[in-house]
Amino acid sequence: MTINKTQNGDQLVVALEGRLDTTTAPELEADLKSSVDGITRLEFDFSSLEYISSAGLRVLLSAQKVMNKQGEMVIKNANEDIMDIFDVTGFVDILTIE
Repeated sequence: MTINKTQNGDQLVVALEGRLDTTTAPELEADLKSSVDGITRLEFDFSSLEYISSAGLRVLLSAQKVMNKQGEMVIKNANEDIMDIFDVTGFVDILTIE
């Protein structure tokens, strides 16, 4: 998985490419922990994300909890397979997905 970050003031866009799974989730989690201080809008771009596992969902849930305290978090460009996973797991009710 490739993580591309773009920060503009207090906004951070995280574009993920590849698979967010048990192998790559810890990398994203560590990256986010060091990146979200002072961020009021965290945006994930999933246009190049092929797959997300339960480990990836856990990282998103953790990021959402942090952002609930300091701003907002949005997920954009999720493909149909990832949207199905969000739907089945109930994450569509927890996350802001555009």
